Amino acid sequence: MSQHVLPPEPMTNEAIASRLTNLAKKKIRDGLIKKKNLVYLELNGCSGNIISLLNGQNPDFEYTMNSMVNILYSNSLMASEGEQAIQRLMNALDEDYILAVEGAVALKNNGLYNIIGSWKGEPLTGLKAAKMLGEKASQILAVGACATHGGVSAAKPNLSESVGLQTILPEKKMIKLPGCPVQPDWFLGTLAHLLLYGEPETDNLGRPLMFYSTLIHDRCPRRPFFDRGIFAEKLGDKTCLFKLGCRGPVTRIDCPTRQWNGHVNWPIGANTPCIGCAQFGFPDAMAPFISYDTTRVVKNE
Repeated sequence: MSQHVLPPEPMTNEAIASRLTNLAKKKIRDGLIKKKNLVYLELNGCSGNIISLLNGQNPDFEYTMNSMVNILYSNSLMASEGEQAIQRLMNALDEDYILAVEGAVALKNNGLYNIIGSWKGEPLTGLKAAKMLGEKASQILAVGACATHGGVSAAKPNLSESVGLQTILPEKKMIKLPGCPVQPDWFLGTLAHLLLYGEPETDNLGRPLMFYSTLIHDRCPRRPFFDRGIFAEKLGDKTCLFKLGCRGPVTRIDCPTRQWNGHVNWPIGANTPCIGCAQFGFPDAMAPFISYDTTRVVKNE
């Protein structure tokens, strides 16, 4: 046989993100595409997304970020601090860059509920930084629930009057990666797609279809219990968690097949309902997360 017959490429969700990032690195190494600049802003939130991203693997987050992008600014990852760090942020305005934002934008008192640093003796609010950098960015990624729609930061009573990033940049197109926090593959895979092919195909809410196209319910390993009407009565039961408040039937994301913490488990695998953290409206629209008042158990199954 003159030609080797290769096995088909793996089509798992994990493989899709890994294949994108590895191809981007190879093309950069071969000089076929160039690394891009990245500005990563952390606004009003818990910094949970940047912590989640550090858990990226195949390739790991550090290797990917060093190989695919030049990080011009990141509050958590850069060595600079104080006005020196803010100077780097200002210098980025003279470059071409991708802007990634996690956290919501606090509007109250003209943004003074979220100050990310000081510049020339004046406080630099998250509101001002997001507007300034968002207007000049070549692409924008809203990373996590707070950036995409306000998330936990905008939950009632929302004392800081926080909003999602789109509210203050209504004319700017942005890719939205809801989730609390974001799964590393969703961010790294989207970043690699931007470098390789440009913006990925998205739905009408701005979510990349390669990650957000399918309901959790449709790939849930407990779906056969739902179809037969066998429902859990309490947390820990191994049957369908729908009547305990599971939001899997209305949440579009690939958690059942991608999984978390190194692709080893996910909420339903740990016997707790999906709380819909990748849905717009989380958390207020998803509450209560657990419900015990609608359980209907089919006997003798």
